[in-house]
Amino acid sequence: MKIVVKLFHEIIIKSRPVRKLITKQLHYNLENLLKAQVPETKVYRRWDHIEIKLPNDLPADTQFNIKEKIACIPGIDFFLVVDEVEFESFDDLVAQGVQRFSDQIIDKTFCVRAKRKGKHSFTSIELERELGHHLLTVGQSNGVRLRSPDIELRLEVDGTKAFFIKEKIAGLGGYPIGQQESVVSLISGGYDSGVASFQMIKRGVKTHFCFFNLGGSAHEIGVKQVAYFLWNKYAASHKVKFISVPFEPVVEEILKSMEPAVMGVALKRMMFRAAESLASELAIETLITGEAIGQVSSQTITNLKLIDSATNAMVLRPLVAMDKQDIIAQAKRIGTEEFAANMPEYCGVISQRPSTKVKAAAIEKAEESFDFSVLDNAINNRVVQSIEKVLDGVDTDTQVACVEIPALSDVVIDIRHPEEQEQNPLHLTNNQIIKIPFYSLSKRFPDLDQSNNYLLFCDKGVMSKVQAHHLNLGGFNNVKVLQLP
Repeated sequence: MKIVVKLFHEIIIKSRPVRKLITKQLHYNLENLLKAQVPETKVYRRWDHIEIKLPNDLPADTQFNIKEKIACIPGIDFFLVVDEVEFESFDDLVAQGVQRFSDQIIDKTFCVRAKRKGKHSFTSIELERELGHHLLTVGQSNGVRLRSPDIELRLEVDGTKAFFIKEKIAGLGGYPIGQQESVVSLISGGYDSGVASFQMIKRGVKTHFCFFNLGGSAHEIGVKQVAYFLWNKYAASHKVKFISVPFEPVVEEILKSMEPAVMGVALKRMMFRAAESLASELAIETLITGEAIGQVSSQTITNLKLIDSATNAMVLRPLVAMDKQDIIAQAKRIGTEEFAANMPEYCGVISQRPSTKVKAAAIEKAEESFDFSVLDNAINNRVVQSIEKVLDGVDTDTQVACVEIPALSDVVIDIRHPEEQEQNPLHLTNNQIIKIPFYSLSKRFPDLDQSNNYLLFCDKGVMSKVQAHHLNLGGFNNVKVLQLP
């Protein structure tokens, strides 16, 4: 199996030294990720593309996972799954093209598209015409159609090699991770912070996550799921940190010591101070937020300026001019929409009467009565974890029954995200499997046949325990957790 990776178009126009540096980084990222799945992977860096060679006998699900992984690596415009052949002459090349393409055009209209690099006795157009003529002669097609054919037959010629293209798959675009300095993204699990984090990852920025916990362990587990999903899907070539800061005492102190009008801005200022302190420990000087102008009361230009004045760090807001519907649409495309739709928004409940234009004097006066030792304690009590281990050993504060071997009558509910279900299907020989993503379970479970016993399954077991616990509390005692050995 061979794959040809084409560089993102912005990379191609860079100067020779910069282009070489960026391509080298993309080569490293591809090799790092793919060898973890298939150790026999070989990655070769060329001037205008990168070639990946994989064993030809890979199982279909592994091939699918490899293509899914490449499609989510920043820095790639598109990639081609190809058959590579050597040819000795123009006639030999045409003959090999007929051999590979003739079965694909049966009862279809077609056209041939060729690209060529190097010195040859023929042009790309001559190759298209000759190969198309032979296919029309020997094949069982419905004829040639240059505009909107049923199928386009594509090949690329490089020297004495030809690549017959089997698939063309769109890449993520952007720049390879590792090309820019690192940042810390303030993530809440909602639409905005997830999309903002993704935007930075796509631009080649190594993105760490900082979470201010306002809602207990269930909220923290949910946000960890989002952060892990983003990292695992788009940024797993580099290790990053997940920082959790217990911020309930800070909120309590704000509620006790400040007027409602300034509470929202004050909370954001406290978060920025804490994030700056934690980022400095990682030698990072830039913070990322999902704020957009005018979206909520704390996000007016006046209030954003006041929030920024609490820190010396650079603050980047990738979504600053985006509409909410565009943000939600982006969340849907990248796979975080359902996480966000079921994540409560805690920051918005701190005040029912916020001001859209907080005065600097008002916030300074309010902070004079704030006990900053509470903020210091929150920073000191933060927990820093490597993102790849962020769900390992999570204490869910739940006591639910776990089963390793299901009974024949047990019905298993796969509560993983639909993309995880598709990439790594759950196979059980003797049990019925129902697919209900965790974010839909509470609504759909009461409609199931309650005479059955149900086992919840997810990869780590964390969300299964949380969901089973909630269902048990709701009076459903026929729910346990499946933990496969």
